Amino acid sequence: MFLGDYRVEIIPDCEFSLDGGAMFGVVPRVVWERVCPPDELNRVKLTCNCLFIDTGKEKILIETGMGEKWRPKQISMYGIKREKSLAESLQDIAGCGPEDIDIVINTHLHFDHAGGNTIAGPARGAQISSLGAQTSSPETFASLPGTQATRLPRRVFEGGSANDIQHEDARETRAIPAVAQFPNAHYLVSKSEFNAAENPHERDRASYLSENWHPLIESQQLDLMPDAYEPVEGLIIEQVRGHSETMQTIKLTRGGETLFGFFDMIPTRHHLPLPWIMSYDLFPTKTLEFKKRILPQALDENWICHFYHDVEMPLCRLAEVNGKIVAVGIEN
Repeated sequence: MFLGDYRVEIIPDCEFSLDGGAMFGVVPRVVWERVCPPDELNRVKLTCNCLFIDTGKEKILIETGMGEKWRPKQISMYGIKREKSLAESLQDIAGCGPEDIDIVINTHLHFDHAGGNTIAGPARGAQISSLGAQTSSPETFASLPGTQATRLPRRVFEGGSANDIQHEDARETRAIPAVAQFPNAHYLVSKSEFNAAENPHERDRASYLSENWHPLIESQQLDLMPDAYEPVEGLIIEQVRGHSETMQTIKLTRGGETLFGFFDMIPTRHHLPLPWIMSYDLFPTKTLEFKKRILPQALDENWICHFYHDVEMPLCRLAEVNGKIVAVGIEN
C-alpha cells in the first residue's frame, strides 16, 4: 500500500493470547465472547502488527513484536505461536532484511511491542560493538519545533553486562546474551517512556523486560526522543495518556491520506465501543476521553486505522452503522 510516495506494509509477528477479562475490562464475558471467543483458559487470540514505512530514503519499522527470547513455560503461558520470525516476515513482505532498517520506533517498551528489538546471539556481539563505535555521536532527527534526540552514552550495568538477559521465576534464573536485531538502526523511544521503563511500579513492572533495550544502550543505538516529534516528513509521534503515562500514537499523513496507529489505546477493532477498555490500562478514564475525541475525527476524515493487536483486520476505515462506529475494509 502507498500513502503518496511512502510505501506502508504490515509486518506480522507471532500470535499470542491474553486473558479475555483483562483485555475487555468491565465488559462482561457473555458480551465480549460473541466477538472474541476465548480458549479453554479464558484467553483471547492477539497478534503484533508491526508497521513498515519506506520513504524512499529511510526504512522505518514501528514496533518489533514479542521477540523470540522466551522460555517454554512463557511460550505456554502466553500461547505464543510463530510461523516465521519477524526478520523472515520483513524479507517476505518488504523485501529487506534487519540490516536494511534505518529507524526503529517503539511507542512504548512493553514486551509485546519491543520484544523484537533484540535477539539472543553471542556471535553478533563483536559486530554490534563495532557498529556502536561508528555511530557514537548524537544525531538530531527532524522534529517538532524545539525538540532534539539524545543519544545515550554506552554504559555497562551493575551486576554484569546489559547483554545478560535475566528470566526469573520461583524455580530458575537464566542468562542469555542479547544484541540488537537491527544492527544499523537508530532505535527511537521517548525519554519519558524510557524513564518509566527504567523505574516501573508494581502495576506494570512485569510488562517491562530490560533485555529489550539495555543492549541498545551498550551498542549506542538508543536515542531518547521528546514526547512529540516528527522523525520523517509527515510522520508524527505523539504521547497520549491512557494505557500508560507515556505511550505514544502515530499519525502518518501523505498524499492526501492519513493513517493513524492507536496501538494499545485501541488495540483491536473490537475495542472501538467507548467502554471496551483494557484492564491493563493505568488510566482508563483517559483512554475513554481519547476515544471520545479521536474516533469522531477518524470517522469524519476517513482515516486508515491501524490496530496493532487485531488478528484479522490490522488496517481499516471507520463507518457509522446504526449509530455505532465500526471497522470496515480499506476499500470503503
